[in-house]
Amino acid sequence: MEEAAGDDPQLPQKKFFRQRAHANPFVDHNLTYPVKPDAFDWSANECYPALYSKAPEQKRVVEFVDVGCGYGGLLTSLSPLFPSKLILGMEIRPKVQEYVLQRILALRAQNKEKKVDESGSFQNISVMRMNAMKFLPNFFEKGQLEKLFFLFPDPHFKKKKHKARIITPQLLAEYAFILKPGGIIYTVTDVRDLHEWMVKHLDAHPLFARLTESELEADAACVDAVCNGTEEAKKVERNGGTKFLMCYRRLEKSRVEEGDGEGDE
Repeated sequence: MEEAAGDDPQLPQKKFFRQRAHANPFVDHNLTYPVKPDAFDWSANECYPALYSKAPEQKRVVEFVDVGCGYGGLLTSLSPLFPSKLILGMEIRPKVQEYVLQRILALRAQNKEKKVDESGSFQNISVMRMNAMKFLPNFFEKGQLEKLFFLFPDPHFKKKKHKARIITPQLLAEYAFILKPGGIIYTVTDVRDLHEWMVKHLDAHPLFARLTESELEADAACVDAVCNGTEEAKKVERNGGTKFLMCYRRLEKSRVEEGDGEGDE
């Protein structure tokens, strides 16, 4: 990462961090993870050091997670919109994760005159190299998260690889565990088949319900960032593609218990 005039680092150049578009989530990526959520140090330099040093006696927790965050476009879009929230990107590809980290550090340095909890300080976003399909419960307590994002995930077109998709019945059980009641899952893709797959499984899960149009309108700022704030979304826009959005709320009680959708599997 280069130094700009005044010794503030410049944003990293993506051309130096190129990597394959996707990674196999089932291979061993030599990742480090805690045995339980409270064993992880969120005050580390790569996480949220300024916010934790500001009030170390106050326990702050991550509430937004972008799974497969790519080059960090959603993180930087959400940061000024939700300055009081700790937002984490998880990315399995090492070069991409390193790019996002350098991007965040540069943005923090360029905005160091702002208060650490001020909008635009970028102290509330972080990234880690992690396999979210395997280790989410190692980082997050039951009902901890408010928002989970799955934006332009690997479509895994071949039927034999559908088990590697980020939305499956098994993984939805984990997402329901770490999301608080009222928490939201955001999905967007430019692949119709993948969109229909995700909708099918989320519709079938008794702990999730689609957001209504009025709920989406009330969440317009976040929805706009989801649809337009990432590098992949901008690429789809440039190429004239279609973006398929669907968002779901985590229910407090199962629809099966309430007698709705008893036939769902």
